[in-house]
Amino acid sequence: MSHLSDIFNMDIKSSNKIHSDKGVRPLSTVLRTLEVVDYFAGRSRPARLTEIASALNLSRATAYQRAFTLLEAGWLEQDEDGRYRLSMLATRVAAAALEQADLGARSGAVLSELTDRTGKTASLCVMHRGEPSIVARVESESLLRAEQKIGTGLSLEGSASGRVLVAFADEVTVERMQLRGSELPTEDVLRQVRQNGYAVSSGQVQTGVLAIAAPVFDVHGKCCAALSLVGPSYNFDTNELFSPLIDAANRLTDIYKGSSGTS
Repeated sequence: MSHLSDIFNMDIKSSNKIHSDKGVRPLSTVLRTLEVVDYFAGRSRPARLTEIASALNLSRATAYQRAFTLLEAGWLEQDEDGRYRLSMLATRVAAAALEQADLGARSGAVLSELTDRTGKTASLCVMHRGEPSIVARVESESLLRAEQKIGTGLSLEGSASGRVLVAFADEVTVERMQLRGSELPTEDVLRQVRQNGYAVSSGQVQTGVLAIAAPVFDVHGKCCAALSLVGPSYNFDTNELFSPLIDAANRLTDIYKGSSGTS
């Protein structure tokens, strides 16, 4: 089932619960038509009507009706070969979505819940000018904290977030790091990170502090960020922190893919 279908099903349940006394229901025809938009959001190329019908298990007539509706609404357009593709309206809507709340803001609730659940500081890092940079952070109530503010750069080699961003980077990005002369984790460390699905800091970046990080992926399946938990090393149990961290990273991946509600 598509991402939007999952959301639609959840929205229908929540909408039914919220509006049960008013008899309000979402328009099923609209939801089904928007499944076509979701189909194109996961493609890199235009599609013919037969491809749409096959992918969504629709008759040709139904697929045409929904595609035609989206054409009239301006969400789809056709190329010179008659194939369908998303129009530039999608970019305008995407830009507006980021203006109303950027990815850091949309991540806030997830980070807050993760901190409440674990008692550790939660941070979100992205690559900026060749190094991991903190773009969102929710502090724990611990007396011992790592003094790392928004915009702080981290080590690619020793930090948990750096190790994740290198381990799950594409070859071109890694080559750029190497040409830049960046100190990178060893192949053994990177192999272990990919195998485990998370990274632990070296423990040498900041004395008495450890971190564990997991990758966050975008709609194209690329690692676009690293979510981490940071805390004092004396009570830092990676086995206990792993599950809530991965759950939160998966939620952020859903948000970044546009397949989940915002914070």
